Amino acid sequence: MHDSLHIVLLLLSAAVLLVALARTFRLPSMLAYLAIGIAVGPHSLGWLPASPATARLAEFGVVFLMFSIGLEFSLPRLMAMRWQVFGLGGAQMLITVLASMAVAASGGLSWQAGLALGSAYAMSSTAIVAKLLSEKFDLHSASGRQTMSVLLFQDLAVVPLLVLIPALAADPSQLGTTLGTALLKALAMLLLVIVVGQRVVRPWFDVVARRKSAELSMLNVLWLTVGMAFLTEMAGLSLALGAFLAGMLISETPYRHQVESDVRPFRDVLLGLFFVTIGALLDLQVVWTRIEWVGLVLLGLVAGKGLLMFLVTLASGAERVVAFRTAAQLAQAGEFGFVLLALAADKRLFGPEVTQPSLAAMLISMLIAPLLIERAREIGMRLSRRGLRGRSAVERIEAHVHGVRDHVIVCGYGRTGQNLARFLSEEGVPFIALDIDAQRVRQAAEAGENVVFGDADRREVLSAAGLERARAVVVTYADVPSALKVLALVREARPELPVVVRATDDSHLEQLRRAGATEVIPEVIEGSLMLAMQTLTLLGVPAVKALRKVRNARADRYVMLRELYRGETDRERPETPALALRNLTLDEDAAAVGRRLREFPFAELQVRLVGLRRHGVRSDNPDPDTVLAAGDMLILACEADRFPEIEKLLLSGDRFAAARRA
Repeated sequence: MHDSLHIVLLLLSAAVLLVALARTFRLPSMLAYLAIGIAVGPHSLGWLPASPATARLAEFGVVFLMFSIGLEFSLPRLMAMRWQVFGLGGAQMLITVLASMAVAASGGLSWQAGLALGSAYAMSSTAIVAKLLSEKFDLHSASGRQTMSVLLFQDLAVVPLLVLIPALAADPSQLGTTLGTALLKALAMLLLVIVVGQRVVRPWFDVVARRKSAELSMLNVLWLTVGMAFLTEMAGLSLALGAFLAGMLISETPYRHQVESDVRPFRDVLLGLFFVTIGALLDLQVVWTRIEWVGLVLLGLVAGKGLLMFLVTLASGAERVVAFRTAAQLAQAGEFGFVLLALAADKRLFGPEVTQPSLAAMLISMLIAPLLIERAREIGMRLSRRGLRGRSAVERIEAHVHGVRDHVIVCGYGRTGQNLARFLSEEGVPFIALDIDAQRVRQAAEAGENVVFGDADRREVLSAAGLERARAVVVTYADVPSALKVLALVREARPELPVVVRATDDSHLEQLRRAGATEVIPEVIEGSLMLAMQTLTLLGVPAVKALRKVRNARADRYVMLRELYRGETDRERPETPALALRNLTLDEDAAAVGRRLREFPFAELQVRLVGLRRHGVRSDNPDPDTVLAAGDMLILACEADRFPEIEKLLLSGDRFAAARRA
């Protein structure tokens, strides 16, 4: 007992230390757990013996991971993304598996072993990739959407693979019968969930919710998860498959988000134990003796898999920069790859001489994934900018302002620039906005905004933007060195021209004024004025007195600042607003086509319809009775996590699709 408690204490101490280090370096906790397993496993210090009891407990980590995947499963969302998910994701999976089988066959392995290895290698890390894309606001970029579609297909592919791999280990003469029986059992369980489970689970969860007991709710979720896992195991299938089906049962109920929050602590801790056991499988002596194979597998995972993904994405019609970034974002192993590899090794489809190099290479590929993704992002941004620079960029700017006089040159089209542009449009003042974020420029240009790519602190760009004919210049980004360059160029060409400059605070106020700024707006001071008005009002000071210093229009202005087109240069900062603008184009198959705008519950979903673009003409206040047509672009303002929901509703909402069929 004393020894067991000692081991548990050492494991917990190592977990706290290494997980803290992983968080410090912005790495997934999973890598810390793998490192712990390598250190304390039977092939190293030997603190964690390879016992069936430990493996059984660790298996529940996979159970709760699959339960979480089931919670996120949504058939309408899947149908809305079906071409990218099944087309791009299916092609990636198939080509990677076939290439792995060919390499495995050349090494003397059976086709069953090659199929199992290829399935493990084809997986990429949802945890690493989704976290990095979310931090950089890239989830809804072109490469981000394609990457997440492939990851979604991989997550779904795990379900049949959990059935297939054990069947591959059966007697070859009985393979067809074994596989057919397993698939029939899985199909029967799925039908049971769809036909019976949905009719029982939601009313039962309603009953539990009315008791208003967090303890009872948690017990209910654990009972359902473990119960479904038990049923599938009794049927000769995996525990993980049952957990996935349990998640599916809850995914279409209103309790989905609460349940996901409740099970997360269990999932993360048990999944951590699973990855500790995976790390414990790694025998560093065997890895060292086969180090050349580790290098080859790593090369295949990063370069080979990345090249295949690049070619597949190009074949789908994507731009080269998008294909390059998508390939880099998927060129690593994933969590489920370890699950499938461990399952295949347990079924003895291959021996340690294959398992050990594969484990080591997969682990290394995940360690270098953040660096690779960030590097690819930087290269992609440079390539995008290079494609928009040069003489063509200047000509494009000149074309936008041809014949325009008395306009405003807006330098930067971030939060403040977009807000200023709306005010100018409302007053009928012509303007041209310059920005160096290629993604933001494309999004805004698609929505009909007068925005072009260009560096505002370059003489030829300002000249092409019509500086000689302009009425004013506004620098909307808080970059003092760049603002000083703009001021110098403007004062050289037009000493009398008004220039308004945004600054972070008043520390550079005098410097900017001396450089020629007509007005400098320190955002910290503006924020303090808003804070003062709100505080005084809450303390009972008459509103009229507060409004003497801060007018009501300014409050409205700050609301509008919350909506913007997210670009690649945006960063997650404390002051970053929650809302973002999204453009959604309706194709012929969209469920929203033929429906009126008033039929959509924008208010319920906390989404605001900012505008409608049709045949190149944008309307900022479309009539609620407007009937949507194919090719229409909706410009929406919403929180990041709301966009998939409204996208799903507009593209494949069940009730609208049903209405169209009727």
